[in-house]
Amino acid sequence: MFKIPETHPRYESLMKREKLVEGIEAGITSKQGLIAHGRGEAFDYLIGEKTLDSARRATEFAASLLLAAKKPVISVNGNVAALAAREVIELSNLINAPLEVNIFYRSEERVRKIKEHLEKQGAEVEKVLGDKPNARIPGIEHARARVDREGIYSADVVLAPLEDGDRCEALVEMGKKVITIDLNPLSRTSRHATVSIVDDVERALKNLISVIREKRGEKGVELAPTSGEYDNKENLREVIKEIVNRLKEKDLI
Repeated sequence: MFKIPETHPRYESLMKREKLVEGIEAGITSKQGLIAHGRGEAFDYLIGEKTLDSARRATEFAASLLLAAKKPVISVNGNVAALAAREVIELSNLINAPLEVNIFYRSEERVRKIKEHLEKQGAEVEKVLGDKPNARIPGIEHARARVDREGIYSADVVLAPLEDGDRCEALVEMGKKVITIDLNPLSRTSRHATVSIVDDVERALKNLISVIREKRGEKGVELAPTSGEYDNKENLREVIKEIVNRLKEKDLI
């Protein structure tokens, strides 16, 4: 990895880029994933590279959904594996949810390498699925339709960071609650998800882990949130308002 001084004003952002480049060299991340990351990074500039209040509200609701789930599953693609393997593993252990490798530019070798990477980072072998897909998500023609029947296919709640919009929509149509992490509040993924956390994937996962730990420590915590408690479309509107207000405060508009 290229040595980046911690005093560099873009240190955190540059380190993420280095992780993705290493992911490509290791056969985990696709070149197309770099483009997707760059698009998200542009939105991170707009939100100030911090967690917005709207993202915290979404995280609170997402945590309740995951705690109330009968069969939660965490979907992992190349970028997630490269940027936040330890976080998804910690969350997987915390809520007893399997990790399922699911990628758009699929090759069996790349799936194997992502699975091995997760296991090297501490994931339990039996908790990492995706190398032997035996079911399909209806309505999708590309490779992300291929899933494990005991994983995403039968899950009631799917946490899918950095998800594709069409698959997010298809999962919701299957009756699943879908939690996404996406820096773009305008994306199809954000708009179709049950809960959209508009935040950087590492920040979002760390916050989600923290909130779940807190909720588990509360007595009488509500673990069956109703749809009336959270409106995803309204929360996305709040994201836009927060971005606009920030730009006004910075005298940029």
